[in-house]
Amino acid sequence: MNKLTQFLEAKVMPVAGRIAGQRHLQALRDGLIATMPLMIIGSLFLIIGFLPINGYPEMMASIFGDGWLDKLLYPVGATFDIMALVAAFAIAYRLAEKYHVDPLSAGIISLVAFLLATPYQVPFTPEGAEEAIMVGGAIPAALTGSKGLFIAMILAMVSTEIYRIIIQKNIVIRMPDGVPPAVSKSFVALIPGFAVVLTIWLLRLLVENTSFESLHNVVTQLLQEPLSALGGTLIGTILALILVQMLWSTGLHGQTIVGGVMGPIWLGAMDANRIAFQAGEEVPNIVTQQFIDIFVLIGGSGATLALVLAMLFTAKSKQMKQLGRLGIAPGLFNINEPIIFGMPIVMNPIMIIPFILVPIVVTTISFLSMQAGLIAKPVGISLPWTTPPIFGGYLATGGHFSGAILQLVNLAVAFFIYVPFFKMWDKQKVIEEGGMETSGTLDKKAL
Repeated sequence: MNKLTQFLEAKVMPVAGRIAGQRHLQALRDGLIATMPLMIIGSLFLIIGFLPINGYPEMMASIFGDGWLDKLLYPVGATFDIMALVAAFAIAYRLAEKYHVDPLSAGIISLVAFLLATPYQVPFTPEGAEEAIMVGGAIPAALTGSKGLFIAMILAMVSTEIYRIIIQKNIVIRMPDGVPPAVSKSFVALIPGFAVVLTIWLLRLLVENTSFESLHNVVTQLLQEPLSALGGTLIGTILALILVQMLWSTGLHGQTIVGGVMGPIWLGAMDANRIAFQAGEEVPNIVTQQFIDIFVLIGGSGATLALVLAMLFTAKSKQMKQLGRLGIAPGLFNINEPIIFGMPIVMNPIMIIPFILVPIVVTTISFLSMQAGLIAKPVGISLPWTTPPIFGGYLATGGHFSGAILQLVNLAVAFFIYVPFFKMWDKQKVIEEGGMETSGTLDKKAL
């Protein structure tokens, strides 16, 4: 056990610390977080539109008339279909903040770069025609949503790097001191903005003369599709979760670090499920952001709600009983920092083992049960990660009780994995408390 601790301290923690402090990963994380409120708002309308109640569609049609569902889903498109646009601005904004250059200008320039890389054409098949024609003058909603998320991320970082290099080299237009700051900043951004637009324009012209036809296709075929294929598999998901848990074991926020890479993949899979669910089709993906948040990380990373329950029902030491009482309320809302740092799990050789093992087991159970059709897949409803168990499983699967049942099964499995390791740790605490009480008694007698 001591060797494991020494290995984590000497080898894992320094590398993980450098990764955690990497500004581009931090900007990706913070930029993607900016999209979450919109998707949660859109998901509320998605839930209302597809409540699994007998006679509900007929009731809504009698109140709001024909086409009520299409009208109700307007906010869904308005929130989900601008995911890439929001990410392009927000990622550049956060990255510019870390370079201490004007974030607003960087965000606007990144947004322009993304739109410049996006072909303003949509396919349209006239009635009676055999082949589709391309209609110009329209921005394809699919490319401003989840399908454009990867190129939005890349262009946000590329455009901001060009912007900050030119700013830091002072190749800018400076206005006199009496000019208002807002006007002065706009002129400072003029040359860097032109450099970004020129670069992306030339890249677009170059790519349009290849078989890829657009920058979106380059990113999709060379990066997004291979990563999505890996991230959507059981093995790929388990590897990502092992990395998350190992980072947490050293005291670093594993989800924010790994989420910068895997988050776009899982969000894209979520939106693909949402589109299929809206169309009444079978959802294609098992592993989405909701699969991870709702079915795997019950109570937070490591599914530690089960560990809190173990504390409440099996703890002998006063410290663990008290920690269980303190941890149950936040644990129900998937907040587990009091357990990770209060127990602690960090750098704890005994508890690190189940902390890594539990997500592997519950991921396998969840994936295989959904693949076999025993449990409904997540339908693309973006729920807050703080959604309590049972409610989360029911809502994430579009109103299927099988989702709630799977959460209960995962919680039970995690509980039985944690209990033997927790009892070893709890026994140590009982011995420590006994020693402290004995010491206190001797001190009193001495007085």
